[in-house]
Amino acid sequence: MEIQDSFIQLIEQSIRKNWDRSALTDYKGATLQYKDVARKIEKMHILFQHAGIQPGDKIALCGRNSANWGATFLGVITYGAVAVPILHEFKADNVHNIVNHSEARMLFVGDQVWENFNEAAMPHLEGIIELKNFDLVVSRSKQLSYAREHLNEEFGKKYPCRFRAEQVSYRRESPEELAVINYTSGTTGYSKGVMLPYRSILSNVVHIDNKVGLKAGDRIVSMLPLGHIFGLVFDFLYGITAGAHLWFLTRMPSPKIIAESFTEIRPRIIACVPLIVEKIFKKNILPKVDNKLGKLLLNLPIISDKIKENIRQQAMEVFGGNFIEIVVGGAPFNAEVEAFLRKINFPYTIAYGMTECAPLICHSRWDEIQYTSCGKTVANMETRVLSDDPTRIPGELVCRGMNTMLGYYKNEKATEETIDKEGWLHTGDMAIKDEQGNIYIKGRCKNMLLTASGQNIYPEEIEARLNNMPFVNESLVILQNNKLIALVYPDNEEAFQQNMNAHQLEEAIENNRIELNSQLPAYAQITRIKLYPEEFEKTAKKSIKRYLYQDIR
Repeated sequence: MEIQDSFIQLIEQSIRKNWDRSALTDYKGATLQYKDVARKIEKMHILFQHAGIQPGDKIALCGRNSANWGATFLGVITYGAVAVPILHEFKADNVHNIVNHSEARMLFVGDQVWENFNEAAMPHLEGIIELKNFDLVVSRSKQLSYAREHLNEEFGKKYPCRFRAEQVSYRRESPEELAVINYTSGTTGYSKGVMLPYRSILSNVVHIDNKVGLKAGDRIVSMLPLGHIFGLVFDFLYGITAGAHLWFLTRMPSPKIIAESFTEIRPRIIACVPLIVEKIFKKNILPKVDNKLGKLLLNLPIISDKIKENIRQQAMEVFGGNFIEIVVGGAPFNAEVEAFLRKINFPYTIAYGMTECAPLICHSRWDEIQYTSCGKTVANMETRVLSDDPTRIPGELVCRGMNTMLGYYKNEKATEETIDKEGWLHTGDMAIKDEQGNIYIKGRCKNMLLTASGQNIYPEEIEARLNNMPFVNESLVILQNNKLIALVYPDNEEAFQQNMNAHQLEEAIENNRIELNSQLPAYAQITRIKLYPEEFEKTAKKSIKRYLYQDIR
């Protein structure tokens, strides 16, 4: 795949070449072939044209991953409109604000989220179309109403004979043309509209193809929400241009659903957030070897290779047994789980990036990645660490190149704060970069805790250790009155299985604190652990919204 190609041209070529192949499947539901997708795209174009939609107009999409969501997105960008994908997990008032702020003329919405919305709060929309059957549920335009009512008739007029592959012909975009406005779901509580041009999406897709190299007909399970740029580009847009067959789970990817669906689908590439891999290994794999005998056998050279291969095969089968690699991104990976994966030679890798880079900044193949690294800088990008000694002392990671955004929509101040005058985009992440170019993320600049003694503490590193201890589901380290406190959401299910009462659970967690402190320097000691009654609120990338928990006593 060549970087000089038009991204729209890649979609057109893939649809023509893979006309009779399966394209999009809703798990336990219907399948669209590439020719079906092409037909839906064509009908979308007719609808937009008759409704008076102009190139550059904004069209929003909000719903769970589905074949119709994917076909609609392709219809929007191949027409020349700007897609505004919105996470279905956003609260209704946030969706209303995004629709209004983006100046969207139309909204395509999933039936499961539509019932929570209020059309009166989105007064500038001309129409709302439900994704399940493409029913027009709200219309404020006679043109739109007429176009939807006569859509099949108009399609028949345009294509009186059969609609054929050679009739698929889409526009060609310019590299700097705005393709997508993707609103962030950051940990600071404020959504910004990231303006992504076609060059950034094309650059990402070409890099992924060069590193992964899917063949037409290969299967992908789309677990990451399409409303987030990681899932949209890494799974969906790359998959479509490669001629892959995408499967949408249409529900939360729990370990049980993954085990069931992956056995059937046998995906070739898997992209997910760390939490999914960590949960599966913690529940399904580690208990088999996380005991004295298991650890002993793993370290005996005569039999360890055979045991490691056996564990590796079991782990591979959980994910379908047919994949090239699992790509983990969107949040920090637990270092102890990663160490175990390396020990058994499991094919995982890390993708690091941000919405502002659509999304990739760093990514290496699984057989190239270094332990705790997020890989090397991707093609068409350059990175620097703002530190006097970037190989040893963490500094902010900055980047620039083809992947970077145009800026934040209608927010010049935020754009200027993020992209400096030399074009460097400031990631807000602290990192080091070794002499070979491998990048190691240490934590968010904003998350870094500065003690009264002047010590810099990266809470994510402490949390990674604590999360791997018994009876801990997840944790959050905060600084109060110059003392480090850990909030822990306990694994109540594990405690229940061991017939533990509340007092015994507290004792076990306190023992964790003592054990953890034995591994930490004096300035990073945890003073106390407070049990938290429910799972921490998270972004779509499964990063904890830290700002919500800073004042908990």
